[in-house]
Parts: sequence; C-alpha cells; structure tokens
Amino acid sequence: MEGVRRLDEAFRSRISHGDFPKDLKIHSHGLKTSQAVSIFRAQCISRQLDFTARRMQKQGLGFYTIGSAGHEAMAAVAKALCPTDQAFLHYRDAAFQIMRAMDHPGSTPIRDILLSFSCAKEDPISGGRHKVLGSKDLNIPPQTSTIASHLPKAVGSAFSISMLPPKYLASKTKKNSIVMCSFGDASCNHSSAQGAINSACWTSYRALPMPILFVCEDNGLGISVPTPHGWIKESFSRRSGLKYFPANGLDFYQTYQVSKSAADYVRRHRKPAFLHLSVVRLLGHAGADLESAYLDDDEIAKNESDDPLIHSASLLIRHGVLAAEEIIEIYEKIGAQCERVAAEVTVRPRLTTAKEVMASIVPPVQAAEDNETIEPGKRRKIFGREHSNLTEAQPMSKLINWALTDIMLERDNVVLFGQDVGKKGGVYGVTKRLQKRFGAGRVMDTLLDEQSILGLAIGMSQNGYLPIAEIQFLAYLHNAEDQLRGEAATLSFFSNGQFQNPMIVRIPGLGYQKGFGGHFHNDNSVAVLRDIPGLILVCPSNGRDAALLMRECARLAAVERRVVVFLEPIALYSVKDLEIQNDLGWASRYPESGQLLNFGEVTVFGDGTEVAIISYGNGFYLSSQAAADLKIHQNLDVRIIDLHWLSPLPLKSLFNAIEGVKKILIVDECRSSGNIAEGLLMSLHGFTEACISTLTAEDSFIATGPAHAATLPSKSAIIRSVMELLEK
Repeated sequence: MEGVRRLDEAFRSRISHGDFPKDLKIHSHGLKTSQAVSIFRAQCISRQLDFTARRMQKQGLGFYTIGSAGHEAMAAVAKALCPTDQAFLHYRDAAFQIMRAMDHPGSTPIRDILLSFSCAKEDPISGGRHKVLGSKDLNIPPQTSTIASHLPKAVGSAFSISMLPPKYLASKTKKNSIVMCSFGDASCNHSSAQGAINSACWTSYRALPMPILFVCEDNGLGISVPTPHGWIKESFSRRSGLKYFPANGLDFYQTYQVSKSAADYVRRHRKPAFLHLSVVRLLGHAGADLESAYLDDDEIAKNESDDPLIHSASLLIRHGVLAAEEIIEIYEKIGAQCERVAAEVTVRPRLTTAKEVMASIVPPVQAAEDNETIEPGKRRKIFGREHSNLTEAQPMSKLINWALTDIMLERDNVVLFGQDVGKKGGVYGVTKRLQKRFGAGRVMDTLLDEQSILGLAIGMSQNGYLPIAEIQFLAYLHNAEDQLRGEAATLSFFSNGQFQNPMIVRIPGLGYQKGFGGHFHNDNSVAVLRDIPGLILVCPSNGRDAALLMRECARLAAVERRVVVFLEPIALYSVKDLEIQNDLGWASRYPESGQLLNFGEVTVFGDGTEVAIISYGNGFYLSSQAAADLKIHQNLDVRIIDLHWLSPLPLKSLFNAIEGVKKILIVDECRSSGNIAEGLLMSLHGFTEACISTLTAEDSFIATGPAHAATLPSKSAIIRSVMELLEK
C-alpha cells in the first residue's frame, strides 16, 4: 500500500502546486474540450480502481490486482477508435474499457469492474470466475492473463471482417470495422505474438484484407526482466507490410492523435499497423510483486515521477481546459465513488459450488438453423463427375471429402483452411477438389504456423463463420495446443456463455502408417486433448461413420456452439478390405442426407455375451478382424463397441452397450499412460461386475520402417488378450 500512498500524495501535491513536467508540448491534436475531459475522467477511474483493488485485497475482499496504473493512455486509444471496432485487450487496459463504456449510454464501468475484482456472481462478464476485461455490449471479447495468446485470434477476427457476408456480421461489427489488440513489450517476444504479426503481414502481402491495429504498450519490463532499450522499435518499425506509429503514452493528446492516424490508416487501406505506445508501469507487476527486488529506489522514483495522470492533468491546465482545483475535485469524487461502490459489491454473493463454476463451460445452445435447401441440380454440379460414385462403396478419405462438400453446400458460412488443403487437397487427398468446388475464399491454404491456423479459426468463428481448420498431423498440434486450451475452450467459461467460438478442428493422426514419418506423422497420444474442459473429441473408424460424425460435428458447432476436434486415423484413410484382399469389408456407401451419428452414441456390432471389446479408430478395425478370426477358430461371438466419442466419454450409451456381458477387453491404441482406457476403467468400476482387461500401446514413440507397429496393439495381440481374459 506504500506505493498507492506515494502516487496519491504526489498527484495531489504536484497539481496543487503547479509542479508540472518540464517537457510538456502543446500541439494541434483534434480533440474537443469535452473529449479531453472524458479521457481524463476515464484515466482517473482506472487509477482509483487500481487503488481500491489494492485496499480490497488487503482486506481479503479482492483477489486479483494486476492493475493498469501507468497505462492510462489506453483511454485515448479507445477514444480514437469506433465502438464498432472489436478490441482484444491486454490485462492493463481498464482505461480502454472504461472509456468505451463512458461513451455507451447505460454503462456502469466502476461497478462492473469492481464486481470483477470481488469475484461476485453479478460480474457482468465472467459471472465471478475471474478478473476479466471484456464486455458483450462494448464489443470487447474477454481476455485473462494475456501473454500474447490472444493475438492469433485477433488476426483471425480481422481477416474475417472483410470476408464475411454481411448477413453474418454481428450487430456491433461493420464492414469498415477494424480490430485492435493490445499487449506488452515483453509479450512481443512470445512465439504467439511473432507468429500472429507475421501471419498478418503475410496475409497483407498477398493483397488480402487484414484490418488490424497492433498496440504495444511498452513499459520496458516483463515482470522483472527489462526489455532492451530500442528493441521494440528495431523489431517492428521496418517490418515488411506493417505500418509503424510511435506515440508517447504520457501525452494523451498526442496518443489520441497518433492512434487516430493509425486507426484511419488501417480502416482505409485494410492493412495492419503497429502502434508503439511508450508508457510506464506503476505499482509493480501485481499486488504480490516486490519491485524493490529488481529495481533500485531511483528507478522506482523515476517511474512514479512520470505518472501519466500528472502529465494529463498538466496538459489540461496548459490547454486551459480545467483548473487545478477542478482536476483535484474530479479525482477525489471518483475515488470516493469507487470506495462507496466497493463497499456495496464486496458483500454480493460469490460462486461457491462446482456446479456454479462449471455452468458456463458448455455454451448455451442456439436456435436450430434453417439450412439452405440444396437443389439436386446444384448438388450434382458441385460434385461433378463424382456424383455418379455416391452410391458406390468408398474408403474413409473419400466419404469425409463428400461430407465436407455437403456441409459447405448447406452452410455458406463454413470455411475450410489449413496447410496444403487447397490446391493440393491435403497430404492424403481428403480435401481434394474442394477449392475448385467452392473457391479460394472458402477453401484456403494457410501459412505454416499451427498457432495462426487455430487463431484464424477462433477469430473467424467469433464473427459468424463456422470454420473447419486442419492441423496437418497430430504431432504438430503441440506447437499450438494453448490456442485450444487457453483460448478456444475458455471463451464461454470466462464470458459466462456470452461469447462462443464454435469450430471444428480436423487432425489426421494415430499410428499404423507403414514406412512413413515415424513419430512426427504417427502420434498416438490424445491426452492433451482429453483434459480440456468443454472440448469434444471424436474419432471415426470407418468411412460411413466418418461422414455421419462429421455431419454431427457441424451441428454441434453450429447449434450447440461447441469446440470440436475431429481426429482422423490416417492409416484407415484408404482401407477398403477387412479380412482378405478385395473383400471391401471396410468400404462404405455414402449415407443419405439427414442421417447423423448422435453425440454420445456408440455403435455395437454383434450380440455376444461372453466377451465385449471396447475400442475406436484403428483399434476397432483390428478388433473386427480379431472377432472374425475368433468366430472361425473358437466359435466365439464377440460383441464389439465403437466408442466414436473420446471426450467426453459416451458413458450412458456405453453402459447400455455392455449390459449382460461377462468379460470386457478395452483395446486402446494410445500409450499406456494418459490414454482413453484409464478413463474407461475408472468409469466402468462399480458399474459392472464384468471382468475387465486392457490392451494398449507401449509408452513409446513410434518408429519408422518395419517396426512401425511394433509398439501398438495388433490383431494377434487382441486375440491373445481375449483368450487370456476367458481363462480368468
């Protein structure tokens, strides 16, 4: 609290005594008097809220104190933008949100932010789950601890604005809108920032619209680590395709002027710009931060002497807008209001139960869509020469392709993108001809950056698109998994269901590819996907089910607003036969329109009661082979259950499917640690008296060459496991 006392006393004293900064410049700025006063009021509110937050924490009534002190220039940035411009905010940007709220009739920014500080249920953005900046009414999607992880989706949002048909645009977004995203100087070094800015420049270089304003709030520190002097300017001032605008964040008049110029440039040219805003950080990184551990007294004093509030007040006096007495009065009245409202909100109810906390993980269901009725002639034209093959048995890759075709026909807001998915049609041809059918505006080749691909999906989905993004191989997901974990899956949770990013992510993966790529193209671990709350993970085992499941995934995304990962077993893409060559036992006819495989529904083959095999993907294929062999040689009828849904597990349907079974074998092609079998065993324990055994892959990476399947379950291993289980 000592820092709060020093800042408060210094402001009062210096303004009262006319102790103004010596380097103040009076210049043309384009601000009306009323606008200048409103910016200053927003800055004062932000500062007094920071003070109040510290007091609340000391009293045990507040819980998160990363504040905005020193970054109040963002109020001027907000004033320079339009309310229809989407804003992805840094966690020190309370002044921005306050300024936008003050220009929005009916808003109560002090109460709203204090409700967030106190984790009250009535917090209008997160419902008491976190201290979050964001507002549906203000066109500010919520952000939490943003270490540049929000930049990729901001780029996606910006790209979508100019591409989206007007009927899908949200009411607060216009065709001439831009996107602003802000972040700190230390965050500029993060791979997600570097990738996002590169993606924006790459897109603009290709003459595609990219109306985004990057705002770097440069306070010279990343918690305790200083940013080398001049680093940000050197890194971004000469970047190809990126217009650079420097501004002094201590001078809100200049900040407004430069921000307006930067925003106008982006709006007019639909190209990215970089606003480099020099600011100071006051009161440390957060409430628990001890600045004296890494800054000496002179450095702390220098920062405090550069208090932007003192600069703002001095400029208002120099411009003849307000007298010193009026400034002190505004400052004190706002402080008193913050304390009064704090006393009210700190007694409001908070979340207390797991049910309450988890209520917003799953987004609210939307009204069912009125999908476009497709004329048979139009569909026939889109499918072209393949239309005559729709009634013939085909492998999985072809049926996924056709399902995607129908989905894109039915929903004109569906876009498909990823590396090599366009002209090439994907590494395995799954998206072949889709770009010719729907054009490069709906089937897009992206740059090689998984973070940018997923960010594009998140941003586009927030603006009305239904994206289907491809990560080329499962092993490549790990470069970008935080975009799913920290951004996509948390949006509904931290916005109390007000914001959603419905999307489908297609990922070819799993093992059993002969002689290709080893671990990098044969990753058999899905643990990282199964532990993300709210995410749906689905895996087909054959072509017919793949088509049915893809249709259901489109419905889950469009209507239930879910984030869905569609895991495609690469080794089964081209498989047609089950037991012998040319038996076509694994080829399927394309299912009729309207047919789905419902969320949470398993598929059961056979009605044997001695043994049931539970599996998915390649494991289900091998189990089917094993079951045929066991029938011939052991006269054993095996019941086989295809899970399909790997997260959340389809327990209700599964429990019905195993009814009356004496023995259960779980065949899981994932590694023995962190696999699906673990979750199944835990769920089945206590439900069934059946004897349960598991067969999993080894805890090993996958080799290339003859040993490609050595660590994975096999047909022979399944047969052996069944026979051993029968002996128990």
